[in-house]
Amino acid sequence: MILQRLSLFNFRNYEQAEFTFSAGVNALTGANGCGKTNVLDAIHYLCLCKSYFHTIDAPSLRFGSGFFTVSGTFERDGSTDEIVVSVKNGQKKSVKRNQKEYGRLKDHIGLLPLVMEAPVDQEIIHGGSEERRRMMDSVICQYDHDYLDNLMSYNRLLQQRNALLKQVARGGSSDSSLWQVWDEQLAHYGHCVYEARKTFVKRFQPYFESRYESLASQQESAGITYVSHLDESPLSALLDKNLQKDLVLQHTSSGIHKDDLILNLNGQPIRRYGSQGQQKSLVLALKLAQFTVMKESVDTIPMLLLDDVFDKLDIGRITRLMDLVTREGFGQIILTDTQEEHVGEIFKRIGMPLQIFPLSPISAG
Repeated sequence: MILQRLSLFNFRNYEQAEFTFSAGVNALTGANGCGKTNVLDAIHYLCLCKSYFHTIDAPSLRFGSGFFTVSGTFERDGSTDEIVVSVKNGQKKSVKRNQKEYGRLKDHIGLLPLVMEAPVDQEIIHGGSEERRRMMDSVICQYDHDYLDNLMSYNRLLQQRNALLKQVARGGSSDSSLWQVWDEQLAHYGHCVYEARKTFVKRFQPYFESRYESLASQQESAGITYVSHLDESPLSALLDKNLQKDLVLQHTSSGIHKDDLILNLNGQPIRRYGSQGQQKSLVLALKLAQFTVMKESVDTIPMLLLDDVFDKLDIGRITRLMDLVTREGFGQIILTDTQEEHVGEIFKRIGMPLQIFPLSPISAG
């Protein structure tokens, strides 16, 4: 899959801009604040219908504007798709493929597979379990539409159950038959999500360990373990067992919404013992392993976006990373760096062609 052309209108700091990318490695360079990351986020919109950094669309509107449009031309297996994402204040987001609007945004997910890495991904290490669940979900949803449906159904039922728990805590009555119906459905969808996550991690783990070893090139071993309440017991039994506890807490204390991934380096928690370079390498290994799993699961090579990728990496890790992603079956890559000469020297050293897009605050609008 290749993004040939990208057009932005009123997106973030861009009033209007257009980019024509090569099929290989592309580098957006320039000082912080010139809009490099915003270009990557626009591509994320085209592939996944949303921002990589925000749960709502408002921050993506150019200051003073009430709407934005992002469009891109993608080449896939000899055919071309034109994707347009439009957001206007007070209106439903519009996503069109070849001038035909999607009735449901989720029907677009997976058409244009994407893996993105950015400095904010350090939260996968340092943040709460929701960050690591989001990482799993973002990959699985792109190749398994049933998973996305099951996850959405589970989250909807979870909200309804939590609302009922609060209602009962305020003195409202509860219908035992209603509890039973909701818990049965919640357990069904939760089990489907749990099995998909477990299967994913089993496939993912050896790739992750191998990618980290390639990046570190020394006696370091990274590990990952999936943990879930459902490892202990079926969710239906857990919901029944913990009902009185949940009534006191006013929320559902058991389920796949509590799942986590334990990340370690040489058997120790990475968040406590890893250096900045080791932590950055681990995040990159996670992303490269995601890429491999997705490549195996879809009928096209995913796009790889790397934001500020060289920060906190020594020259050895940088060289190994670039050698890895340019020689092992990766497709189109778009990365950012603050220094044009720096990124040019890296690719000159490994003998790989590179297209550079120098950006400035003036050109960004």
